[in-house]
Amino acid sequence: MVHVGIGYDVHPLVEGRRLVLGGVEIPHAKGLEGHSDADALMHALTDAVLGAIGEVDIGHLFPNTDAAWKNAPSRIFLEEAARRVRERGGRIVNVDASLAAEQPKIYPHLAAMKANIAAALGIPPGKVGVKATTNERMGFVGREEGIAAMAVASVDLPE
Repeated sequence: MVHVGIGYDVHPLVEGRRLVLGGVEIPHAKGLEGHSDADALMHALTDAVLGAIGEVDIGHLFPNTDAAWKNAPSRIFLEEAARRVRERGGRIVNVDASLAAEQPKIYPHLAAMKANIAAALGIPPGKVGVKATTNERMGFVGREEGIAAMAVASVDLPE
């Protein structure tokens, strides 16, 4: 039976941090603030996969109050979500995500992001969708104060 989960994450842009999205370090004047590497794309995908199997969210599994996750690469969170799917005898059918950012341009990095996400989930890159859009200069994304990510995952689980 196919189950679907949805994820959303947002982090503010700040000076003095690396910008990491989809496991790719992107040259930019600002990076995302957070306890881990603040990869909003991988965080949203992690929550989508966890939601599809009825698990708690990323914040419960990897709390920002735990020093073990300080500056951790978010790929490990996504790998753990995929492990939990396999533990239940399931398989990830596909994932899809959208990034909302005014800057930097995301398109040149999409193939590398998809490859990183696919590797973390143990699925072919063709089963990973990643898109980017702007907020047409509206809201916190439009003012370049932060970046948002939305994701959905479909997981086939035995009944």
